[in-house]
Amino acid sequence: MEKIILREEFIKLGQALKAAGLVDSGVEAKDVITEGLVKVNGVVEYQRGKKIHGGDSIEFNNEIVQIVDHE
Repeated sequence: MEKIILREEFIKLGQALKAAGLVDSGVEAKDVITEGLVKVNGVVEYQRGKKIHGGDSIEFNNEIVQIVDHE
């Protein structure tokens, strides 16, 4: 399971997908999110700008990314 350490209070879902290397571009992130292929904390999420906080998890394409608060 990959981890993303936040540098700020939150990261937007599309940015998190790119940071984790799950998508190559913002356009691809938008497409997979609007198609209902991304889950946040086990629930399908359709908002690209959804704020993701420490403790949240993102699932896409059978990969899970854990979001960790900045240290």
